[in-house]
Amino acid sequence: MSTKVHVHMHVSDLGKSREFYEKFFGVAPVKVKSGYVKFLPPLGPVNLALSQGPGVAGSAGAVDHLGIQVESPEVVRAELGRVKAAGLPVREEMGVDCCHANQDKFWVHDPDGVEWEVYHLNYDLEDQEPVRAKGAKAIGLPVRTSSSCCAPGA
Repeated sequence: MSTKVHVHMHVSDLGKSREFYEKFFGVAPVKVKSGYVKFLPPLGPVNLALSQGPGVAGSAGAVDHLGIQVESPEVVRAELGRVKAAGLPVREEMGVDCCHANQDKFWVHDPDGVEWEVYHLNYDLEDQEPVRAKGAKAIGLPVRTSSSCCAPGA
């Protein structure tokens, strides 16, 4: 059994959210019940459960964003291509300085506005040392600062 992070989100339209996550993760849900859908995507060690209805005590907007860290820039580009081919709008940020690190990433929004990022940490800005998967090569993309990074003003 592998370790997974469990995320349970309340959504306003379960059908739209199911369709979005099928496209985003590239797989069908593993469980579908009345008012409930569960995904165990191969993209990351996540167990995502969705329930129809409002969240706890008006928690709309309580999640800033969710992310999946992958092992290489090549995986970011492969997932980006797959998600774009599925017809989801994406925001690409390659070689950006964000959250005290240089990253390659892309972002998507689910039907309730929850933002997801798929990213690779190229290197920590403090260390300026590349963090690469075994055998991976630096890809030499221009560096820029992300406008939506970490927190307002970060």
